[in-house]
Amino acid sequence: MLKSILCSLLLGISILYGQEVTFDVFNAVRAEVDFSKKLQDWDGFGVNYVQTAQTPDYDKDPQEYGGFSLLDKNERAEILDKIFGNDGLRPGLVKMFYDPFHQKEPGGEFDHEKTTEWLRYFAKQGLERTRERGDDLTIITTLYGPPAWATKQKFIRGRDLDPKMKYKLAEYMIDWVKFLKEKEGLPVKYISLHNEGEDWMRWPVDGKDGNIGTGHDYNLFWPPEQVVDFLKIIRPMLDKQGLNDVGVTPGECSNWYRFSAWGYADAIADDPGALANLGLVTSHGFYNGNYGRWFGEHRSVGIDILRAKRPELHSWVTSTSWSKMDANTIKEMHGNIYTAKNNGIIPWACLQRPEKWVGGDPNPGTAFRILEDGSYSVMRGYYYYKQVCRAGQPGMAVARTMAMDSEIALIGFSRNGTKHPDALVIVNISKYNKLVGIRIRGCESRTFAAFRTTDGTEEEYEKYRAIGTADLTSDDLLIYEVPARSATTFYAQ
Repeated sequence: MLKSILCSLLLGISILYGQEVTFDVFNAVRAEVDFSKKLQDWDGFGVNYVQTAQTPDYDKDPQEYGGFSLLDKNERAEILDKIFGNDGLRPGLVKMFYDPFHQKEPGGEFDHEKTTEWLRYFAKQGLERTRERGDDLTIITTLYGPPAWATKQKFIRGRDLDPKMKYKLAEYMIDWVKFLKEKEGLPVKYISLHNEGEDWMRWPVDGKDGNIGTGHDYNLFWPPEQVVDFLKIIRPMLDKQGLNDVGVTPGECSNWYRFSAWGYADAIADDPGALANLGLVTSHGFYNGNYGRWFGEHRSVGIDILRAKRPELHSWVTSTSWSKMDANTIKEMHGNIYTAKNNGIIPWACLQRPEKWVGGDPNPGTAFRILEDGSYSVMRGYYYYKQVCRAGQPGMAVARTMAMDSEIALIGFSRNGTKHPDALVIVNISKYNKLVGIRIRGCESRTFAAFRTTDGTEEEYEKYRAIGTADLTSDDLLIYEVPARSATTFYAQ
């Protein structure tokens, strides 16, 4: 029975002392993490710097959405340290978009530098800091939208691929990868075919209007059969260029529901050539539980279809919302890990310059917000992301967890032979504090250091605050009163 609970105001951790614990009194949530039970390998969390996203003419409107161009060298260094430095997020993945302005006509000269200055700066500086602390990055690059010449419409954001240009478009993708690897020295591991190219409803029926200026970013319509075709043609083209180590992904649908329900997973699984050439499964992981146009649940159906034939395949979320930069953000991460069964997550842009998103950004949450006067703010989203990004390092494994309360979620990462400690993230999306008894299995340590982030205003919320250490009870329980609207990470000591 529960006899006494010591609630430390200093540490913010409730630890049960001196008695055997049972749950038959029903005053604590029963939960468990078993670090010895590996669900899937973990490739890491990531970041995405977005430079050019919407402008139809870069010469007239050189859009720089990430905002580094407004900051001085010291400010940029501060942000880079907060992301890639030893005390920062420590991401293991980086996404780099590939915009439509690198080649004016098919077969013409490439200019990979003009529209990508800050994108490349971010990636190279991040790689330098990451390697300084003894780690490395894995980079995925995504075709944000094709050049006008690759479309039937012959303008930026034209809807339909000109079939006569498909090999030229593949060459367009490959030349960028070669540039990043050979000239910039960046470790590009994957090339992704499209950005939300499944959403044919973003264009008028006749496809004659590119719809630029209404808030949408670059796109090309990619039906399932086109994805299958490109998977088969681009793999041998990469190999011919000596890029055998660069895998191909099926592009990035808006969410995992569309990847399966709109036919993409089945189309790939049914074609032996496309399936064999698939290097990584990717999709955006935006969540919307309400039925309708933008419905998108966390589901593993498409991933499961492909893994039934190729069990070794990994899958990544290559964009997902920062939501309201609150506890729900981490609950969504939990869904993408445990429900969709992913091996990596990269949220939408971690730096945002609101004035440069036409019509207002539909996903305004972020880690850093940069204003037109050259100032920047570290947002609450940064501190929530730090809870999971620091805990789930590349090479670790997703550990089995459970919690008998749907407002409580546990995300476990086992060390899996890496230098990183076992780590547990617990989130409470309720408006009330909740006492939770967490059974810890498969971990040698009996002491855990804790760090916490909470909802609230700038003046009151906790920012990845160190709240002390907690020891397990004699029967391997960690008893913790989880504050309302919070996320806490426990690291094995």
